[in-house]
Amino acid sequence: MPTCSLAGIFPPIPTPFKANGQVDYDHLQSNLNRWNQEPLAGYVVCGSNGEYIYLTLDERVELIRAARKAIPKDRLLIAGSGMESTRDTIDLTRRMAQAGAAVAIVVTPCYYRGRMTAAALEQHYGQVADASPIPVMLYSVPANTGIDLPPQAVINLAKHPNIIGLKDSGGDIVKIGYMAHETSSDGFQILAGSAGFLLAGLAVGAVGGVCALANIAAARLTRLWESFCQGNAMKAREIQLPLIEANTAVTSRFGVPGLKAAMDMLGYYGGPVRSPLLPLSEEDKATLWDILAKAGLR
Repeated sequence: MPTCSLAGIFPPIPTPFKANGQVDYDHLQSNLNRWNQEPLAGYVVCGSNGEYIYLTLDERVELIRAARKAIPKDRLLIAGSGMESTRDTIDLTRRMAQAGAAVAIVVTPCYYRGRMTAAALEQHYGQVADASPIPVMLYSVPANTGIDLPPQAVINLAKHPNIIGLKDSGGDIVKIGYMAHETSSDGFQILAGSAGFLLAGLAVGAVGGVCALANIAAARLTRLWESFCQGNAMKAREIQLPLIEANTAVTSRFGVPGLKAAMDMLGYYGGPVRSPLLPLSEEDKATLWDILAKAGLR
C-alpha cells in the first residue's frame, strides 16, 4: 500500500454542536469552507479536540462522510477511529474508510491502563493495521489517556507496512528525536501533537504537526513549517515564540471550551461544548481575548 505523505499542518477540528446538542453539519461545512482557503495539508476529524469521546459511533461516521464532501480531494482526511477494544477499533476503522477517510488515527486504549503494556499495545495496533483498508497512524496523548506510547513499541510498529506515522502529543522532544532517528529507514512519519513544540519537533525529525492552534492560526503555522523546511530556522523561531502562550490557552489551560471560544471570537463557528464539559466563563473569555491579541491573532 503506498504511503500517504503526512508533511504539513493539520488542524484537529472541533465538532460543532447546535444549542440543542445535536451535531451542526451546516456549520461544519461553513468552517471547512473557510479552512479550505488556508494553506493546510488536511484535517483530523473525530480527534480529541472533536470531543470524539462524547459522540455516538453513528455521529462519528457521519461527521467523516460530511467532512469528505466539503474537503478538496487533494487534502488528507484523517479520521479518529480508536476504541477501547481491538475488535471495535477495527470495525470503526473500516466504517471510517467507507465514509471517505484516507487515514485512520488510533488513540491508545486506556481504561485498563495498568495492563496496557508495550506488548499489549503492539498487539492492538498490529491487529488493527492488519485489518484496516486504509493506512493507520498511532496516537499518543498521555495528558488525556495516562498512557505514553513506549518508544520501542513505536519503533517496532513502524515496520508494519500499513502503519505510516505517529501523532505525539506528549511533547518529549528527546523521545520524538529518538523515534524519528530509529524509524527513518522505515519511512515512518512523526507529527508534533501541539503547536507549542512544533518547531522543536521539526528540528528533531517530525514532518509536520496536528495542532489545535491551526484551527485559528493556520497561515502562521504553515509559514513556520515552510520556513523550517526552507532552512530558515531563525524565521521559524520568530513565528513560533509568540504563539506559545496562545497555544497553551486553547489546549492545556482552557481546553476544548477555550478553542471553541477562540473560534467564535475570530469569525469561525465554535459553538457549545457537550456536557459534562462547561463553556468558558466570561472572565476566562476576557483573558483569552487578551492572549489572542498579544499573539497577534486578532
